[in-house]
Amino acid sequence: MPRTAIATPDEPEDGKRRKGARRSRANGEGSIYPYRNGYAAYAWVTTPTGERKRKYVYGKTRDIVHDKYIKLLSAAAQRPVATTVPTVEKYLAYWLRDVVEPNREPNTYSNYELMCRLHIVPGLGKKRLDRLTVRDVQTWLNKLPGACQCCAQGKDVKRPAEHDDPRKRRRCCAVGECCESFPSRRTITSARNTLRNALNHAMTEEIIARNVASLAKVPAARKRARKSSTWTVEEARRFLEHTRKTNDPLYAAWVLILLMGMRKGEVFGLRWADVDFAADELSIGWQLQRVGSRLIHKERTKTDGSTDVLPLPSLCTAALQLREGQQTAEREACNDWHGSDLVFTTRTGRPIEPRNVNRAFESRCAAAGVKLIRVHDTRHTCGKLLAALDVHPRVAMQILRHSKISLTMEIYTEVPTEQTRAALKRLGEHLEAGNDDSEGTSA
Repeated sequence: MPRTAIATPDEPEDGKRRKGARRSRANGEGSIYPYRNGYAAYAWVTTPTGERKRKYVYGKTRDIVHDKYIKLLSAAAQRPVATTVPTVEKYLAYWLRDVVEPNREPNTYSNYELMCRLHIVPGLGKKRLDRLTVRDVQTWLNKLPGACQCCAQGKDVKRPAEHDDPRKRRRCCAVGECCESFPSRRTITSARNTLRNALNHAMTEEIIARNVASLAKVPAARKRARKSSTWTVEEARRFLEHTRKTNDPLYAAWVLILLMGMRKGEVFGLRWADVDFAADELSIGWQLQRVGSRLIHKERTKTDGSTDVLPLPSLCTAALQLREGQQTAEREACNDWHGSDLVFTTRTGRPIEPRNVNRAFESRCAAAGVKLIRVHDTRHTCGKLLAALDVHPRVAMQILRHSKISLTMEIYTEVPTEQTRAALKRLGEHLEAGNDDSEGTSA
């Protein structure tokens, strides 16, 4: 038997409410009521954790609270709503600890933590996450270029007022003379990107509805005018010949960097298990990195395409065989050898500190009489050297990890002189002859 609708005193039969009559609230709708010097309202919402809780809004007038109340009801109908929202500082601490550190590379975590500690937290840390606006982020970004980091990080205050070494005395804002140690635009962009990634995760967790950091503008980083950062084939040949003649224990590392285009971390994370002398092949799958106070030997390389099996030019094979003999001699001469499968180690078998590699490279450049460049910049000379050694373009394409042969051929058009070609080949022949002599002697 169908139920008959019964009109209440507040709801007449024609469905029209009388003036001044009160409507009964639906279940979970909440209410607006006087609170302290203004008004408050609440509504029942589902939190991101799946719980049903009350969510409150406040305001000085009933109209203000009513508007907030309507928005709250609308949000609650569309998605989960958090009843308690942390500050930017507290959320970043959670994000770094529970999201970034367990799931991202150590180097990524180290960079994010640095940006949060030095730039984001000092500028925006006290703001509540859901009250952070585009204007807040934009104002913070606009102030960063003029914020002296020497003073913002308290470096100058920690220095003594008097010291025998003038470089260790207070010399910045603590004495009224700003050293203008401003963050670069690249640093500012990195700080904004870190905040944007954190807020993206807050959106995923449905704590906030939009990412205000993605709407803020950052000036494009200027390209610094730099001197030529590559070697000619002749300079590379001179460097390799010098390090070979001086029996440099890192000679094979320089050969791999110059002829294989390998990154520093890839070279010094290389294991003997990755070298196949029989097939003249090399597997790039490990790298050595300094992350904060830790030296990490990890399997994953920079990108998925960086992990590959590459053919070894004869000069690289000869250099690695030379390194094998050097390491055997070092192991026999050391009473406290730290066993590892790394190709490049210290005289006691320990991994090589990447920062020491930079210093060693600088000293070798000066001794060889070639232009000083960064270790990473030697990768740009790789293609020219492969061309000088008459390595087939298809093989060079695989070594350089180019996606198109046209990119490789652009480098191969820079043909070195015949004298340079002959000198590089003589270097390879000398290495091969030296290895044959040592094998005959040991036999």
